[in-house]
Amino acid sequence: MRMCCSSACTQLPVRPGYLSLTPVPQHAAAMPGLLLGDEFPNFEADTTIGRIKFHDFLGGSWGILFSHPKDFTPVCTTELACAANVSNEFKKRGVKMIALSVDSVEDHHGWSKDVMAYSSCDGSALPFPIIADDKRELSVKLGMLDPDERDKDGMPLTARCVFVIGPDKRLKLSILYPATTGRNFDELLRVIDSLQLTAQKKVATPVDWKPGQEVMVIPTLSDAEAATLFPNGVRKTDVPSGKNYLRFTKP
Repeated sequence: MRMCCSSACTQLPVRPGYLSLTPVPQHAAAMPGLLLGDEFPNFEADTTIGRIKFHDFLGGSWGILFSHPKDFTPVCTTELACAANVSNEFKKRGVKMIALSVDSVEDHHGWSKDVMAYSSCDGSALPFPIIADDKRELSVKLGMLDPDERDKDGMPLTARCVFVIGPDKRLKLSILYPATTGRNFDELLRVIDSLQLTAQKKVATPVDWKPGQEVMVIPTLSDAEAATLFPNGVRKTDVPSGKNYLRFTKP
């Protein structure tokens, strides 16, 4: 996984919330990406459900935006098919899904038919929209381009980015995969469960955590505060240092 920023591509300053109209040169590289906690850009884009303004599309929901290198490609097709099959799981969590690929809306509609056929839902509509970024404007703005993967014309493809955005429109999680590695949507659901839980309770989720398992009391809470907040009790694990930081509870 990598992000790229190169002096080979000089970008003009971009006002917050606006897309740069600067052409992407042949050896373009990604701009620096967003940081956790940043407000996600309120971009406008053409999609398979029409033109959207991103914040209006999200409304008061959580959101997940996942990018794809190109339409009619093998790994991307398996990913979108999986996303379609688990879309109800995202819906249960109040998460709006939206994909992005560097092709036109027309191509997206044609590709969607392949995706749904592969997902064994032939004839059904893809349950989420795909953004058309054929000029790569949004991919550049969000730092999505993979310098190691290029199309037949030598243009960089988008990496497999994942952005999870909270109801406050701020970036809660970002994951960046190279174009050659497909994502794990079970893991994306797991981290969304963690994000939503820890946004509501003063806990953190340990390694390999899954919903229903114990969580960890955050270090900034005193034992007295933890006892008040967690009536189910707090389990402590002793360690050689004697420091009282491994505290577990049921959420």
